Amino acid sequence: MKLLTFSALLLSCTTSTTSAFSPFATPSSIATTVKRSSSSPISTTTKSPSPFHKKNHAVLHASTTEASPFVQGPRIVRDQLPIVYVYDHCPFCVRVRLALGIKNVKHNIHFLQNDDVSTPTKLIGKKIAPIFAIPEDDFIMGESLDIIAKVDSDERFGTTGQILPSTSRKDLKAWQKSVQTLLRTLQRPRYVATGLLPEFQQLDGRHAFIKNHQLPPYEKPEWKGDGTDENPGMSMEEKLKLYAEAMSNDPAPLLEDLNAKLIELDDMIYSEHHCSEGGLSMDDIDLWSRLRSITIIKGVQWPTKLRAYMDNLSALGDVPLYDEMAL
Repeated sequence: MKLLTFSALLLSCTTSTTSAFSPFATPSSIATTVKRSSSSPISTTTKSPSPFHKKNHAVLHASTTEASPFVQGPRIVRDQLPIVYVYDHCPFCVRVRLALGIKNVKHNIHFLQNDDVSTPTKLIGKKIAPIFAIPEDDFIMGESLDIIAKVDSDERFGTTGQILPSTSRKDLKAWQKSVQTLLRTLQRPRYVATGLLPEFQQLDGRHAFIKNHQLPPYEKPEWKGDGTDENPGMSMEEKLKLYAEAMSNDPAPLLEDLNAKLIELDDMIYSEHHCSEGGLSMDDIDLWSRLRSITIIKGVQWPTKLRAYMDNLSALGDVPLYDEMAL
């Protein structure tokens, strides 16, 4: 699969012919390829049901927990299909898509451009995603957890209460927090570098994301500023340069850390069908939606149980993984 170069995707943030600085003017500042590490081989093991799933994955541990898969209900097709307005990379948006897929509810997906402010503002008053619309009721709402609660309590969308409540597992939350910096460093540049995600099809969308999403070690106030002369935030030129550098850096050390963290998580999940004892729950809706973006990172070694978990919920929820576009 041929991908656009990172320099072509980001370009310079200025069109001025008098500008003396362009963050992508020299080879040292352009990330056209990602350096690969030969120390992280991927062994052929499992075949994924996902259309974006590669055949090659590393297997480290086997599942010993016996658990039954979720039994999906009949296909629900309303005369007027519900609509979800989303960004493909957004884990909160993925929550809603996954829940609708698990409940087997046919729906329309409207992928918003990342710089599109007017569409969500007209729908719900501000730029947020996901947004859920039920045309037959002339009903629109936001907030992923509220949307899922609405769908799972409405008999028009199948048996109610199919998705069990969250168990509020502190270990999963602690694990997610422990990889936040690591994943931001690896994922965020790759979102815009693939040239394939729908919200980043145009330069304006890619620049809007980079403008508002800091890379570690920078914090949001330092990256975005607060609108004052004292703290105007980082220049767009500098942000583009940092994103390009993040893509050009050898990912091997970060991959080593991430692979170790995935082994930790493999021990935490209950089975390849659901992460907590008792059955498929909101724990899965949240966890899987966050883990999905890891598949955009090439060279990740997935433990057996965790990889099967990713593939099983991808197929069940009809939400593809990113393996085929991984960088």
